[in-house]
Amino acid sequence: MANTNSDNASRPAVHRRAIAVWLLVVAALVIATLLVGGATRLTESGLSITEWKPVTGVVPPVTEAQWQIEFDKYKTIPQYRELNRGMSLSEFKTIFWWEWAHRLLGRIIGLAFIAPFLFFLWRGWVEPGLRRQLWTLLGLGALQGVVGWWMVYSGLSDRVSVSQYRLAFHMTLACVIYAGIVWTLRGLSAESVPAAPPRVRWSAGLLAVLVLLQIYLGALVAGLDAGMTYNTWPLIDGALVPSAERLWFLVPAWRNFFENDLMVQFVHRMIAYLLWLFAILHAVDVARAWRKGPIMTAAIWIAITVTLQAAIGIVTLLYQSPITLALLHQGMAIVILTIAVVHAQRLLRRTRSGVPGTNPALAN
Repeated sequence: MANTNSDNASRPAVHRRAIAVWLLVVAALVIATLLVGGATRLTESGLSITEWKPVTGVVPPVTEAQWQIEFDKYKTIPQYRELNRGMSLSEFKTIFWWEWAHRLLGRIIGLAFIAPFLFFLWRGWVEPGLRRQLWTLLGLGALQGVVGWWMVYSGLSDRVSVSQYRLAFHMTLACVIYAGIVWTLRGLSAESVPAAPPRVRWSAGLLAVLVLLQIYLGALVAGLDAGMTYNTWPLIDGALVPSAERLWFLVPAWRNFFENDLMVQFVHRMIAYLLWLFAILHAVDVARAWRKGPIMTAAIWIAITVTLQAAIGIVTLLYQSPITLALLHQGMAIVILTIAVVHAQRLLRRTRSGVPGTNPALAN
């Protein structure tokens, strides 16, 4: 009887470990999708597939005749007529494979999430609170698929590229989903909650939000190809702060934040400076409460990676956004987001038992 009780008591922990492995795999797939999506944007490949076929689209062209059919469809859109006229079939295949791989990864993520999730639900392994989080992630994932096609559709008739509004939303939603997976994954651990001043806890959350905002702004820069212009630093357009008539020439004024290349890049730079300063101040603030331990380590790593990311961003800008540096810049953003979300979750979470964690002063 004692062994039976012990086995029953250990089952929830085993179930949580299985769910944690599953979420870890899904998170890795999301990272791969983000990077392939970035490469797809940088190579101008996103409009190479002009139809949305969620099921049959998984099979790529095989014969030369099938390839020619896809190529002919691409020739009907403005991007081909205005930017790629005269492109060879071989060149079309290159951009096609990038977009096809991006869509394939999206489908794989859907299957990798849904099938195990249904199994865990069927087996009764998912606790009520966790169940709500996972259903939310599933809903956001379904929305992301629709947003992806909504984004592509914007570039098929009147534009030579997708709408920067939709691209930024698509990219940011993917990062929100990723952050949600990381948050949920961290919540499966039995780690105790350290007591911390409210200022430290909420500044950790604000730091994660700032990282997401900066990712959104970076996507706007990519959507406008704004990284290909104003390739000087620390000056931009010949000054630390560009002239008002160059920043505010669109009407109504709000459009400048989304459609004016100079304003979009300038705001992206300013938020980068703010994020860097905030990360440094947060690390100093945390050091007052923790002299060692995971909280202090995470705060220091956020400050280090944000500093490194700023340097990568400057070099990427100076060299006019070559694909290698641009992808490195995007990959580092994912690293920073991961650390920031883990850090915020650790400080803001509640333990299952509701028992507060240890006081940092006592821990030291």
